[in-house]
Amino acid sequence: MADITDVILDEHEWFRRQFAALDRLQGQDPLDVEAVRAVWQPLADHLDVHAIAEERIFYPQLLRFGDDPQDETLDAIGDHNDIRDGVHEAGRYPVGTAEWWAAVGRARAANDEHMGEEEREGLSDFRQHAPSGLREALGVQFTEFLAAHRTTAGLDTSDKDPQGYVRAVEREIGSDPSDGSLGIGSLRGR
Repeated sequence: MADITDVILDEHEWFRRQFAALDRLQGQDPLDVEAVRAVWQPLADHLDVHAIAEERIFYPQLLRFGDDPQDETLDAIGDHNDIRDGVHEAGRYPVGTAEWWAAVGRARAANDEHMGEEEREGLSDFRQHAPSGLREALGVQFTEFLAAHRTTAGLDTSDKDPQGYVRAVEREIGSDPSDGSLGIGSLRGR
């Protein structure tokens, strides 16, 4: 079983490798647009799917067990919106054009910022405060979600209101982790 924090770290490394592959392709003359598209489309889809998985599986539990979960979660949901905005903006331009590269660059910058903050704050906080059994169960759930969603088909990839998200999750969990429930059952399949 894999701890969800390790699964997310592995995902982050994959994102870094894919953006590095785009760097290598961007430096080619002439540009192989099909090769760029072959790297970008799975990366773009996975950025969206990853954000949705975190919003469904990781951040609700961080709000239960984290030391400063509201600020971390508000920031993360805002970052997810910035990443989505860059990904979706890139979809409005032909692959390989200056406008497309600029939009991809915005998605990358937002993702880089998000990953760094999440690794220093949210993941570390969760490792320190959430029970290991919960982290492992969530790791399984996260991995299953990713396996079931190779693309964004059927998923809501729209921006989320960070404060509305936190309020909704806190209402759902009752903002009281002392009830002994791990609260992960209700997250399955959402």
